Amino acid sequence: MLSRTAENLYWIARNMERAETAARLLEVGARIALLPTAEGYHSDWESLLHASGNANGYAAKYGEATQANIESYLFFDLDNPNSVVSCITRARENGRIVRTALTTQVWDALNNAFQEMRQLVARRRPNQDLSTLTEWVTRHTAMVRGAIDATLLRNDGYNILNIGYYLERGDSTARLMDVKYYVLLPSAAYVGSGLDNDQWSMLLRAMSSHRAFHWAYGGDITATKIADFLILNPQCPRSLITCVAGMNNHLTRLAKYYGEQTPAQAEALRLLTGLENQTPDQIFEEGLHEFLGRYIAETLSLGRTIHAAYLSGDR
Repeated sequence: MLSRTAENLYWIARNMERAETAARLLEVGARIALLPTAEGYHSDWESLLHASGNANGYAAKYGEATQANIESYLFFDLDNPNSVVSCITRARENGRIVRTALTTQVWDALNNAFQEMRQLVARRRPNQDLSTLTEWVTRHTAMVRGAIDATLLRNDGYNILNIGYYLERGDSTARLMDVKYYVLLPSAAYVGSGLDNDQWSMLLRAMSSHRAFHWAYGGDITATKIADFLILNPQCPRSLITCVAGMNNHLTRLAKYYGEQTPAQAEALRLLTGLENQTPDQIFEEGLHEFLGRYIAETLSLGRTIHAAYLSGDR
């Protein structure tokens, strides 16, 4: 496969997953803003900007953080490369460039999302409910993913798409957890309190993982259980270990397909081995925020290695 084709397939997946992440961040903010606050509490909405890496761009355009401006910046703003509108626009353009590498169903799912999004942009807020907007995003991103899984050949293009999805999804899970634990909780004294547990519950609901968590663990929601579920439990579809294992699977398939190993396979395996050897106690001993920050940095490095190995044209 030409590296240009591979790169566009890779970014279809990453952009669609990133659009969903922006929507889920908004839902986290909306849900947690409904909870009682505590003295010294950080700004719920400003925390979304910091955890998602959008704080500097937002500050340069808007200055002071307000809910209305943050909602607009994360959903509609084309000046924000990580907004829902920016990501879906780029994903559709990526798909247009490699139209012949996609099935009709995948292209239709991408194009329909883009065309409906244009109608949403034309109406704009405040005429639209935030929950309606976030539900629209999760529905259309699921339709694109479903069309990919149901109709594409299991060839190198399919593996490239899935590497993009898993890399971006792991990053988004880490960032969503970081919003809750490090930025929103005002003090270590609140760990294990009603405020702490309510915030975890809201986060699980925003990630569509609340019922799955209770199926897996039952009983009360605690920080230790959450860390185990969203980081180390391979049954959780959004957990870090599930995402890294998925990347390893598709990188291994690529190596077999092309008949050669690259540094990407070794780096992904090291990341997986590191997670497999972790326990929740070790994560909290390091510090959850520090652990998540390290994971985000390691996946950023892996993304660069994957680009050099398969997307840069140097093969």
